[in-house]
Amino acid sequence: MEVSPQTAGNDDPAFWSSVSNHVMRYGPQFEKHIIERAEGSYVYDATGKAILDFTSGQMSAVLGHSHPEIVRTVRDQVGRLEHLFSGMLSRPVVDLCERLGSIVPGLEKVLLLSTGAESNEAALRLAKLVTGKHEVVGFSRSWHGMTGGAVSATYSAGRRGYGPAQPGSFAIPVPHAYRPRFKHPDGSLDWQTELDDAFALIDSQSTGNLAAFIAEPVLSSGGIIELPLGYLAALKQKCEERGMLLILDEAQTALGRTGYMFAFQRDGVTPDILTVSKTLGAGLPLSAMLTSTALEEKAHELGYVFLTTHVSDPLPAAVGLTVMDVVEKEGLIERTAVTGARLRAGLESLKQRFDCIGDVRGRGLLLGLEIVTDRESRVPDLDMGDRIGREAMERGLSMNIVKLPAMGAVFRIAPPLTVSEEELDRGLEIMGDAIEAARR
Repeated sequence: MEVSPQTAGNDDPAFWSSVSNHVMRYGPQFEKHIIERAEGSYVYDATGKAILDFTSGQMSAVLGHSHPEIVRTVRDQVGRLEHLFSGMLSRPVVDLCERLGSIVPGLEKVLLLSTGAESNEAALRLAKLVTGKHEVVGFSRSWHGMTGGAVSATYSAGRRGYGPAQPGSFAIPVPHAYRPRFKHPDGSLDWQTELDDAFALIDSQSTGNLAAFIAEPVLSSGGIIELPLGYLAALKQKCEERGMLLILDEAQTALGRTGYMFAFQRDGVTPDILTVSKTLGAGLPLSAMLTSTALEEKAHELGYVFLTTHVSDPLPAAVGLTVMDVVEKEGLIERTAVTGARLRAGLESLKQRFDCIGDVRGRGLLLGLEIVTDRESRVPDLDMGDRIGREAMERGLSMNIVKLPAMGAVFRIAPPLTVSEEELDRGLEIMGDAIEAARR
């Protein structure tokens, strides 16, 4: 007897047959849930089960799902003006550029695009043009996108089997306080010595064409590794000494997730180029590259070109404006300090209960929970991480885990900025139950 989708729920054979026959696999293992809708901090599957979303979709939905202001903007804008020829401008585009370009002195000029990879490509292309050089340095655990230049500067995964990266691609170790390579006498991370050593190696390999360093203030796919306070200033100095530009990729850290509009503001260091994506569109495809008036002028004089089909599209720009309005109106940046502290305290409490939790790290509402075989060896426990993830999903909590042996077994915990304290507490309760069940 044929089973209708209404009665089949998540076990709908026709759905999974189509998945098997037609959906290309592209990295993650698909969850055995058919997601029908989402609202607030929850997604709902075909059985109506509510699943608490602690990854904000793809680390993007900072306002939760189906925020009424976003829904209203999309419905209104798509009926009036959604797409234009790249040489035409609209009010939402100019207004969003003005809004973004007025936040930080030195980042006045804005280019609106669709994805994080696109914004990083635009940034790298700009840096190469204005410096007249081509070598790009990144971190060994970085993720900047899957297009040519961005993927060449991505080192956390996906490098094997695809042929050569772009010429002049270099990596240095990320400063990792939980697993320090260089240590002070007390065993803490000596990031300055590590940075000096790393750039000595870069200098020995460079052909004299160092154009840019691209970095995430908190490396997410690398296992939620936060750059120590003071590191960005030292990195900027290394770049200036070599005539390089500093590009900061704030795909996951911008718009309040770390307690600041941009994560770099904590350090008082302004990059030469900033890229934002994910959070700017709150789940819809919108990204931006920001740079100084001086660099933009130089690039324009040299004939800078970066054309995409959806550059300066009005619909996503209108959404971006609404996102920024909601963040400001609801005080979400300030609120993140409170909710982030509550979440971190809850994770630290779990660490006290369970020896398999080796480390809690990160900032604001972008936190990492590393699972280890034991705290002395700090060996990542990938199998335990898998079991915890499965048990959590069964209980109605979605968490993403980085399961690369070189990165650790690290849950990336990033609920929407709109998450309630009750939802945070519920998520922590499920985590505790899931860890307990996984240890049996």
